[in-house]
Amino acid sequence: MELLRSCLSEWNIGIDRKQEDLFLRYYDLLIEWNNKINLTAITDKDDVIIKHFTDSISILKYINPAKKKIIDIGTGAGFPGIPIKIICPSCKVILLDSLNKRIGFLNEVISSLGLSDIECIHGRAEDIAKDSDHREKYDIAVSRAVSRLNILSEYCLPFVNIDGLFISYKSGSIDEELEEASGAVLKLGGSMGSVERFRLPNSDLERSLVIIKKTGHTMDKYPRKAGVPERKPL
Repeated sequence: MELLRSCLSEWNIGIDRKQEDLFLRYYDLLIEWNNKINLTAITDKDDVIIKHFTDSISILKYINPAKKKIIDIGTGAGFPGIPIKIICPSCKVILLDSLNKRIGFLNEVISSLGLSDIECIHGRAEDIAKDSDHREKYDIAVSRAVSRLNILSEYCLPFVNIDGLFISYKSGSIDEELEEASGAVLKLGGSMGSVERFRLPNSDLERSLVIIKKTGHTMDKYPRKAGVPERKPL
């Protein structure tokens, strides 16, 4: 785990031996399950460490999620939620994904790594966001999903409580996306915060974290039914 330690040291984020062992076990499970179900196209260990583990942890460079309640929407193979949990064990994490096979993998990771205060939910964001147990109940919503920001905001902001944050992981040029999403964010009870641009350590990969603040309640009609946000973005 020398590479992971080196990457995180550039951001002054510490990691101990126990946490290194958890990431190694996570990697082994990722590769094992990836032979059965499609979890990731990235399988080389160094690439996983940089493009999945380090990228997921980048949020800690800008905010402190300690003791916060976090939901990872469209978590896939557990990124960024599981790496955040490993580095910051005091936060409570919910992993939301629509594919039951991935939920099986995530539950295996949680059990094998002995993680606590982390659980999986099988469902679509537009359905779970209507549930009073989850609507506006989270301090932070995170997502590495590839949808455009105006669409992601409709799925994610309904989960966030007032004064909370929605943080979207992005790559490439995002200026057009930011402009496109500004009106949608306002409609959903949010306001555009900072955009943190950085390079992943030991790589030439440029990344951004778009930090959106929740300033008011999201109207009950959002998110709209499945497929509508993609067909008719706000």
